[in-house]
Amino acid sequence: MTGSEHLSITATTSQSLAGRSAPLHLLPLAWSEIRTTAHAGDDLFSTLWRGGYPAIFDRGIPPERWLAAYVRTYVERDVRQLLNIGDQAAFQTFTTLCAGRAGQQVNLSSLGADADISQPTARSWLSVLEASFLVFRLRPWHRNLGKQLVKTPKLYFHDTGLLCWLLGIRKPDHLATYPLRGAVFENWVVADVYKQLVNQAAPLGLWFYRDKRGNEVDLLLDRGVEVAGVEIKSGQTVASDFFETLDALRELWDAVRAAPRFRPILLHGGSTRERRTRGEVIGWRDVSALTAGA
Repeated sequence: MTGSEHLSITATTSQSLAGRSAPLHLLPLAWSEIRTTAHAGDDLFSTLWRGGYPAIFDRGIPPERWLAAYVRTYVERDVRQLLNIGDQAAFQTFTTLCAGRAGQQVNLSSLGADADISQPTARSWLSVLEASFLVFRLRPWHRNLGKQLVKTPKLYFHDTGLLCWLLGIRKPDHLATYPLRGAVFENWVVADVYKQLVNQAAPLGLWFYRDKRGNEVDLLLDRGVEVAGVEIKSGQTVASDFFETLDALRELWDAVRAAPRFRPILLHGGSTRERRTRGEVIGWRDVSALTAGA
């Protein structure tokens, strides 16, 4: 079977086709794919705002027009057929609330309360968003570094164009002063790394680090011989305090002699790319360098 999968097919198919099929997940375009198109552009805010759904680039459809139609048909047709949700408005409210929590740890009790639904319903609805490849959860790192680590995953959208639409961001320049600009940029980086690994059929060795004192590194990428710790900052210039959490994690890593080795990386919203004593600096356009050789 090829092409788009109907959401109910997997649940109703009686045979697994084990040994006769292989899953291939076609996610929204990664930056390495977008930049080869005629509509790529070279502006960070425009890139975040447009996202990566192919029709926007292939047919030049205005993002806000395509995304509005996508959300409407998704909620009105696909979700209704999968879960038989009676209150479509409530589900769309739930999806919008998820957008406001992008880059944050998932608290199903809080999410359900804000959406005026039960925690089991919130869990079920979030699973639907995952099954239809709108969102994914990033697991926390749990090995080698003691018992003071959090255990709750973080929530991300596969596409920041959809994320921006749900947040009500209707123009790219609105991101410049938007309170959640950093979260949108972090989402874009994490999702792009996820897409690159899926496209390479590489293992999804992705985590984040956070301890119970609030110290956090946005992304840990297990490359086998090393673990890259990636701190993500939307600022165009590099400030010295951007490295503080990377410094702290490297010290902890060395203290417990964790293997494999730790490699600190700062990925920011500017164009600087250089090696510093405290770690490697990478601009947003070079995000694909994170998975080179994965």
